[in-house]
Amino acid sequence: MADHIRIRKAPGVWSVRSGGAILGETSNALELTEGDHAPVIYFPRADIAMAFLDRDDKVTHCPHKGDAVYFSIVNKSSTVKNAVWSYETPMDDVSAIKDHLAFYERDGVTVEQL
Repeated sequence: MADHIRIRKAPGVWSVRSGGAILGETSNALELTEGDHAPVIYFPRADIAMAFLDRDDKVTHCPHKGDAVYFSIVNKSSTVKNAVWSYETPMDDVSAIKDHLAFYERDGVTVEQL
């Protein structure tokens, strides 16, 4: 793994909400820390209500993690474009985040430890 990336099990129970809906709750979240960036919580896909997510065309590349695909959150009151990302085929050094989703906290999207 790149020396500046650390992945560990996030302690406790985590939830993500948008537009008044609970998108998911898990005790199996991962915390990824990269350099001096704020930690990012990654939720297992199995613990997220995927019916709220629509795949977008956006793809970005990280030289340390691989290609990220994006999803919009669609709920009854709004659509939050490109609010979710996932490394579906991450590089070997960060393979722990495969089948996980991370959320931008913006436009009413909240990620919190319960």
